[in-house]
Amino acid sequence: MTPDILCIGSILWDIIGRSSIAMRLGSDVPGRITRLPGGVAMNIAMTLARFGMTPALLSAVGRDAEGEELVTACQRMGLITDHLYRSEDLPTDRYMAIEGANGLIAAIADAHSLEAAGDKILRAMADGRLGSPDAPWQGLVALDGNLTVALLSEIATSPLFARADLRVAPASPGKAERLLPLLAHPRATLYVNLEEAGLLCKARFDSAADAATALLARGAARVLVTDGGRACAEGTQGAGVITDTPPPVMVTRITGAGDTFMAAHVVADQRGDTRPQALAAALHAAAIYVSGEQAS
Repeated sequence: MTPDILCIGSILWDIIGRSSIAMRLGSDVPGRITRLPGGVAMNIAMTLARFGMTPALLSAVGRDAEGEELVTACQRMGLITDHLYRSEDLPTDRYMAIEGANGLIAAIADAHSLEAAGDKILRAMADGRLGSPDAPWQGLVALDGNLTVALLSEIATSPLFARADLRVAPASPGKAERLLPLLAHPRATLYVNLEEAGLLCKARFDSAADAATALLARGAARVLVTDGGRACAEGTQGAGVITDTPPPVMVTRITGAGDTFMAAHVVADQRGDTRPQALAAALHAAAIYVSGEQAS
């Protein structure tokens, strides 16, 4: 199968505890605990697959029982797993989060195996399967900030990515600054929230539009900045900043919302939507996701 897009980054198990009760530090409440395939690259790939695209996964997955189960789950969803780096001695990564009625309470991402694998996850882009230094991949790439600073810096100048349409997302605010080497990449679109934009610019912003304007001023080619239920902004170098507001919905889940937004925007771009149409489509898909329904 020929992929429509390469999804590079974290592929892991999401272990999510959710309660309908507002929580605080030390809360002990009833709820539900689920385990689902997750990770930024995985969440993006799953949403792209639901929209009819064929993503290929580039990541590190262990050969332990959890890894075998995860790869099988990916294949059932129509994701290409042929190019995964399967390590004999690295365990499959995991992410754990607690969500209450008042939002995300806490989360821990254990992506140590992905970080340890380093550039081994990119071998298929260099050995001819998906490209080479002389004939690099020319299509879409979704890249997540769970990669190390060293690897993201290498990608920013690598000939393997010189012709790619790069779509970049931080894994979390705590990893946002890892994306600094890619900020001025001429073929990169950055998807960040207001806090992450502030970390990249070393400033505080009152609105997504202000943050998008500042990122463009720092050399970004294209950015999308979200701010929860408030207005979201898309900025393109030389074409200014546009905004739109998410539709109001009852929020039932949070983890993965930003990844759904990014994937839906990529799909809208690919079908030729205008900038306002693509932004509206992404906001609509994210709203459906956080309400607990399936985007389609």
